[in-house]
Amino acid sequence: MSSACVTADGAAWLASAGTYPRSTLALWDERPDAPVVLPCGSVFDVVSAPAVFGRLMLDRLWGEGPGSGPVAAFRGRTLLFTAPGTAQRLPSLLRWEEYDRKGAIPPLLCHGTGDAVTVPAVLDSASPTSSGTRWLVAPDTRLPWLPGPEILLWAAVRAARATVRISIFPPQDQDAKVYDVSRRR
Repeated sequence: MSSACVTADGAAWLASAGTYPRSTLALWDERPDAPVVLPCGSVFDVVSAPAVFGRLMLDRLWGEGPGSGPVAAFRGRTLLFTAPGTAQRLPSLLRWEEYDRKGAIPPLLCHGTGDAVTVPAVLDSASPTSSGTRWLVAPDTRLPWLPGPEILLWAAVRAARATVRISIFPPQDQDAKVYDVSRRR
């Protein structure tokens, strides 16, 4: 995985999502520890997963897949920066695959056009900032590779399979009467 240090090129890429990129960069020059709210939809979309499930997805992306784009942790969630359009397409892919009904994949919050997310500070820090944000995979280039909806679907399915416990015993019938036969004479 990439380091958690945002480079100047990575900061420029992040700032390009905002209406006033030079103002965002100026803020970060003055206060590199300041998180910023940036709009989604034009430069990136963000898929927000519960922290543990998001880390499982990230492990699958790096261990078995093509890697990831930037990834942040924010208030108990993992924010995966994705290709624009992913927020619109991923929920329909999950419904089509019927993973939303099986409950194996927790609800993923998809932020796209019209949404905004809090982006961690550009300052390299091993611990979360006062806002509770930090980079897990920091942006380090002006044109980072961003996964699309199909890759995130693949990662979510793989992460869900990793959390499913398989038993050789059929599920218990909840209405069945159970007798303790260990005390028989």
